[in-house]
Amino acid sequence: MLSKAEAEVIAGDLLNIQAAERTELDMLRDYWRGEQPLPVIPSGVPSEVVQMAAMSRVNVCKLVVDVPAQSMFVDGFRDAGDDSALWLVWQANKMDAHQSAIYRAAFAYGTSYLKVVPGEATPVMRGLSPRSMTAVYDEDPDWPVFALETVNAHRRVEWRLYDDEGIYTLVNDPEVAKARNQAFAPVLASEAAHGAGVCPIVRFRNVDELDGDTWSEIGAITSLQDQLDFTTFDLLVAQHFGAFRQRYIMGWLADTEAEKIKASASRMLTFDDPEVRVGEFGQTDLSGYLKSRQATVEQFGVVSQVPPHNLLGQMVNLSAEALVAAEVGHSRKMAEREIGFGESIEQAFGLVGVYTGVPVSDGAQVRWRDTEARSFAATVDGLAKLAQSLNVPVEALWEKIPGVTAQDVTNWKAMRLADDAFAALDAELRRQASPADVVNN
Repeated sequence: MLSKAEAEVIAGDLLNIQAAERTELDMLRDYWRGEQPLPVIPSGVPSEVVQMAAMSRVNVCKLVVDVPAQSMFVDGFRDAGDDSALWLVWQANKMDAHQSAIYRAAFAYGTSYLKVVPGEATPVMRGLSPRSMTAVYDEDPDWPVFALETVNAHRRVEWRLYDDEGIYTLVNDPEVAKARNQAFAPVLASEAAHGAGVCPIVRFRNVDELDGDTWSEIGAITSLQDQLDFTTFDLLVAQHFGAFRQRYIMGWLADTEAEKIKASASRMLTFDDPEVRVGEFGQTDLSGYLKSRQATVEQFGVVSQVPPHNLLGQMVNLSAEALVAAEVGHSRKMAEREIGFGESIEQAFGLVGVYTGVPVSDGAQVRWRDTEARSFAATVDGLAKLAQSLNVPVEALWEKIPGVTAQDVTNWKAMRLADDAFAALDAELRRQASPADVVNN
C-alpha cells in the first residue's frame, strides 16, 4: 500500500495530467453535444444574421458516435466453466443498459474506462469518461500503474486513487491549496485494499495502435462539421435576403410610408409619369449551397464509415441485400471494434472472477448481438441448413438467431431438458409394462 505522502504526490501528478487533457476533451464534448463554435459573423450585421448563425449548427458528430454505439450490444459471456455467476454480476450492475455509455465515450473521446471493484453484495462495475478518469500505463498496456477518478460527492470534490493494491480516497484541503497557490490540494482521507492484484481499471480504446496513441471519431471530423455549419449559415443568409423576388421602381418615390407599403403589396402598379420604370431582381439560386451541404455530409460518411442512408436519409425501396452492401464498410469497422472492446470486457470479467472466486479461462469470450441488416427469413434458412447439412447441434445455433438473448437460450435449454426427461420417463414406463398388464388394463 502507498504511504500518505506517496498517495498525495501521485494524485497531484495525475491531476496535472487531467488538467492538461481537459481542454481537448471539452472541445470534443462540445462537438458531440452540438455546442461547437458558431460560424464567423462579421461585425455590425443585423440581429437576424446572428440568430441565423445560432441556427446553422447541424450536429452530425452525434450521429458518428450514436450509429456505431447502437450497433454494439453484449448479449452473453461464454467460458469453459460455469459462467452463470459471472453473468449475474453483469446483470446486477445493469450493464445491459450502461454498456452503451462506455462505447459512446470511447467513440467520442477515443478512450473510456470501466472500473471493477469489490462491493457489499456483488462486485461493482461502473463506466467512466476520460473527463473524470485519468490513468497512466507502463510496459503493460492492459493494466494501468495508477488511475485517478474525480468524484463529486456531497457537494464537494473527492478523488479516488487506484493502484495494484488499494483504493485511496482523497479530499481537497483549501488551506493547503491556498498556501501552494493551487486550485486543489488532495489529502489522503482513507484507504482500502481491493485484492485484485492489478489496478482494477479496464480501458476501452477506439483504435489500438502500436505507438500507444488513439483518436476519437469526432476528432477526425471537426473540420467537416465546421464546413457544414458554415455552408448552412451561408444558405440561411442567402435564403433570407435573396431567395425571393424583389421589385424596384425607378423614377418614383412614395410620399408616405403607408403609400410605400401599399405599392409593395399591390398586384398591379400604374403611374402617370411615362419615365417611371418597374422591374424585379432575380432570386438567388440556392442549389449550389444545397449541393455543397450534401457533398460535405457524404464526406462525413466516407471518413467515419457511417452508412450513407444514416446521414442523408435517402432510403427508398432498399432490399436487405442492398442494405448489406451499403453497410459493408460500417460492418468491417464494427467487427474491429467488437474485437477490441470484447477483450476489454473479458478483462472486466476476469476481475469479477477474482472477487467472486470463479476462475476465468483465457478462452473466455463475450457474445455480441447481431445487429446487421439482413433478412430474418434468410438468416433462419441459413441456420437450418447448418443443422441439417453439417450436423451442427441445434442448441449451438439458438444464440445465432437475431434478437435472442442469453436468458432466452438458457430457458430453451431448460425446457428441452424437461421435455427429454419426460420422454425418457414415459419410455421407461412403457418398457417396464408387460403385454399381459397392458391386456388386463
